[in-house]
Amino acid sequence: MKAMMRAGGRRPGFKACLFGLLAALALPALADVYGYIDESGVAHFASEKLDERYQLLAKGNRFGMLALGADAGARAALKARLLAHPNLKLYEPVLKAASKEFAVDPALLKAVMAAESGFDPDAVSPKGAVGLMQIMPATAERYGLAGDGKRPVEDKLRDPRLNIRLGARYLADLFKMFPRQQHLVLAAYNAGEGAVQQYGNAVPPYEETKAYVAWVNTLHDAYRSQALIAARGVRIEGTAKP
Repeated sequence: MKAMMRAGGRRPGFKACLFGLLAALALPALADVYGYIDESGVAHFASEKLDERYQLLAKGNRFGMLALGADAGARAALKARLLAHPNLKLYEPVLKAASKEFAVDPALLKAVMAAESGFDPDAVSPKGAVGLMQIMPATAERYGLAGDGKRPVEDKLRDPRLNIRLGARYLADLFKMFPRQQHLVLAAYNAGEGAVQQYGNAVPPYEETKAYVAWVNTLHDAYRSQALIAARGVRIEGTAKP
């Protein structure tokens, strides 16, 4: 997406265009996304900040970590999309199995997956994290997953079942390291347990990590509420009937 993209037509408003962009972000992407709407209502998107009008909308492959600033409407649109994402149903059995095996709240697994990859099993971050739960190859190797002559570890991490299981196992171990401190668990998942320990068992003062912890907690609450509503037999708008 090196060239600027424009969308003409009636003036839709930035939030409406953001919602359309969020829908598009369900597809694999590697570049940052910047954009703005001009006086004529035309939406402009680019892979770099061409001038001061452009706002950062998406950072690399971290679909759930959109840098939307204080635009509550855009964040609400993203949250709504992630709550009704079609891959949720696809991965539900694997999420339930991993949740049971490692005693990690399934709503938290969904929240981390949403924030990390936007439910894209082929997502690869600029730092090399792979798959649904964005597992670093080095982390996978710590848990005994190694590449071989036929398939490197990065390729194996694209397997949804394996990736989700590794992510759940890593979260479970982080909870053992930081009992009943979910904010530290999430900070460690994002920045590494060493960074959390370096700052005296506190969330490191990194803007990305602080935003990540807040965003995953927001999604966790949303998925937990969704599960409670579904358990009571109430259909959630935008989802299929069971």
